[in-house]
Amino acid sequence: MRLLFVGDVMLGRLVNRELRRRPPEYPWGDTLPVFKEADLRFCNLECAVSDRGRPWSATPKAFHFRTDAGNIEALKAADINAVSLANNHTLDFGYEALEDTLEILDKAGIARAGAGKDIEEASSPAYLILSGKKIAFVAFTDNEPWWEAGQGQPGIFYVPVDTKDWRARLLFEKVKEAQRKADLVVVSAHWGPNWGYRPALEHIPFGHALVEAGAGVVFGHSCHVFQGIEVYKGSPIIYSSGDFIDDYAVAEIERNDESFIFSAEFEESRFTGMALIPTVITGFKAELAPSPRAELISAKMKNLCSEFNTSTEWPEDEKRLKILLGRG
Repeated sequence: MRLLFVGDVMLGRLVNRELRRRPPEYPWGDTLPVFKEADLRFCNLECAVSDRGRPWSATPKAFHFRTDAGNIEALKAADINAVSLANNHTLDFGYEALEDTLEILDKAGIARAGAGKDIEEASSPAYLILSGKKIAFVAFTDNEPWWEAGQGQPGIFYVPVDTKDWRARLLFEKVKEAQRKADLVVVSAHWGPNWGYRPALEHIPFGHALVEAGAGVVFGHSCHVFQGIEVYKGSPIIYSSGDFIDDYAVAEIERNDESFIFSAEFEESRFTGMALIPTVITGFKAELAPSPRAELISAKMKNLCSEFNTSTEWPEDEKRLKILLGRG
């Protein structure tokens, strides 16, 4: 079983402009053949999908991301199976646009987690079936506390990264419940600051707690650059998968245009390894990184992984950084 993960997918602003005159495959560049190799594909959807709503103004907000309702076809073009909506842009155009996003995803047959009409829906896992195996998908964020879903209140599954907080305990219970019902649990974490090649210190014990609660994969994002991968008790923790598609200005030092396609392999429900395919953002689309840049991006990730005692290798003939089982 091969599960594919990519980080933040932002289809608004200039990407949206391009999609008005280009085919839905455009934002994925030349990466689509890699997507076809996977059995299931996951991303963090960093925008609302709607033709309605006004920019959020109830609390301070610098950036507002929304893509046209018809651009659901872009997600379908990549065969995206599930998206996280627990992030700091899902409500950028208010509750009308959130309502549309939920409905449009449902009509397209794309599973979603992390936002909903109330806290029960926002915190509940989505379930996917693959060859008789059930995969649970749980999503949370520590961003935008004013968007927190509640009883009868639409919003996101907001969880502070603090194992003692009651919302963290709720998250762990949701993961435990999902593990009882599913063969594998994927937890999406939109957490932490925008920058930094190393995770916030509190993310490490929190990631461990998620694995101990039953997560088979922790799929982290929010930071604009990638971070190292830890294999903890046999489960991979992707602390940050970085930006995959966007129109952002590129920082000179922390290269937010560099990322990977994360392709994780499982036998039954046991993690057996991961391949990381280096990518770059160019012209508002993702592209496979050419040599020698691919090697440089992978060398950076290799060093970050070594800080977690995670074993890696770079077979020259494959041009993919391999994550092995490590010593976690």
